[in-house]
Amino acid sequence: MTIWGRIREDVAAARLRDPAARGGLEIAVLYPGLHAVWAYRVTHALWLRGARFPARALSQVARWLTGVEIHPGAVIGRRFFIDHGMGVVIGETAEVGDDVMLYHGVTLGGRQREGGKRHPTLGDGVAVGAGAKVLGPITIGAGTLIGANAVVTRDSAPDSVLVGVPAKARLRRAGEDTRALLTVPEYHI
Repeated sequence: MTIWGRIREDVAAARLRDPAARGGLEIAVLYPGLHAVWAYRVTHALWLRGARFPARALSQVARWLTGVEIHPGAVIGRRFFIDHGMGVVIGETAEVGDDVMLYHGVTLGGRQREGGKRHPTLGDGVAVGAGAKVLGPITIGAGTLIGANAVVTRDSAPDSVLVGVPAKARLRRAGEDTRALLTVPEYHI
């Protein structure tokens, strides 16, 4: 896919997922989450070519400009969208599938200092609510919804709903409207 094709795909993904989006030009110019993803793509290419310092330096500039920190070593799929963006952190060994959506304040972080895989893997079509923390080398199954402010530290099956602190998983019920789970979580404090 060409660079322009990828940009059009990203704008279309944002338009699909954000009901407040008014048009492609507005999205391309004013959406910091999208700018962070585009900067990540450049830094990731540098990272893969062994230009580690320039990749990290550019990722820090993108962080200052967008409020989103994506490590250049992370692996991110297509049509990835960060809504609002501020405070999102994606660690070096994180892997994010296609058609994933994150809201503001999400952390895909580590729990240990040892080398190797330290960050989560999100399957295709995962949605992560505002303020959620997904921590450690865990796998979140495709189609899973993670509620706002959930703290996830264990693997989940595909099509799960994860809510609470610590997050508890359950399968979606047939016909269940899960959109509300991204904004109104169940708290277990």
